[in-house]
Amino acid sequence: MAWVSSSIPDQTGRVVVITGANSGIGLEAAKVLSREGAHVVMACRNVDKGAAAQRAVGGSSEVRKLDLADLASVHAFADELEGDVDVLVDNGGVMAPPLQRTVDGFESQLGTNVMGHAALTALLLPRVTDRVVWLSSAMHRFGHIDLADLNWEHRRYRRWPAYGQSKLADLMLAYELQRRLTLAGSSVRSVAAHPGYSSTNLQRNMGGRFTAPLQNLVARAGFLVQTAEAGAWPTLYAATTPDLVGGSYVGPSGPGEMTGAPHLVGSSDASHDAAVGRALFDQVEELAGVSFGLPA
Repeated sequence: MAWVSSSIPDQTGRVVVITGANSGIGLEAAKVLSREGAHVVMACRNVDKGAAAQRAVGGSSEVRKLDLADLASVHAFADELEGDVDVLVDNGGVMAPPLQRTVDGFESQLGTNVMGHAALTALLLPRVTDRVVWLSSAMHRFGHIDLADLNWEHRRYRRWPAYGQSKLADLMLAYELQRRLTLAGSSVRSVAAHPGYSSTNLQRNMGGRFTAPLQNLVARAGFLVQTAEAGAWPTLYAATTPDLVGGSYVGPSGPGEMTGAPHLVGSSDASHDAAVGRALFDQVEELAGVSFGLPA
């Protein structure tokens, strides 16, 4: 039987932190988890937009300030959040913007999608009781990890390869974190998910000369695009399936993993390069100025 959102077990008493929860997939996931009884911490860069979104979430929920593009904000969020966290969903992010730098000097996609989430995960990990869910993308298959120039300081910046690198990095960090958790004898799980192609603000706000025609073509195809609600299903599956194995990767089951009910999916050969994964994990710790405190 295909998974549906009603398959989610009761979440009463569980605390779930979701980054970027004021719109798109994060908002849809927050709605469902709150409906199923979880206390949802909506970690949002814009707290006013977060407060407006919280009205749609209802239930037991709260909005807290978190700017993933600012490591000081990440530390402040972690310091101010009290108690344990059952599930951390590393959802927020940016997609294919022109070259920009975060306040910490990172290329914006690396800084937001990777460094911000890595720092948040490292800081909260001692309080995570169940699992971390990293949001990747089918675009990870087009990514390449350049360990000599992660930050696009020496290469000519190209926004789509930079996005692919960031999503490949998220997936590799998920896998490597699970390896290190296993070495440490921890029961905490690190898993990943990707939404397929969903109609969200992330796509609508990409900008660029060729983006609108591409989106119109995909939208006319119909079967290739799904709602943000359906796009949240892999995240919800990854966050709530009781017996999900650490290191799992969840995505849509339809053609090309674009739409459909969630199930376990494969990932690129590059994502399973253990040597690069270890080196990436170590470099991210150093660049973000955090430590996961786990054996290598």
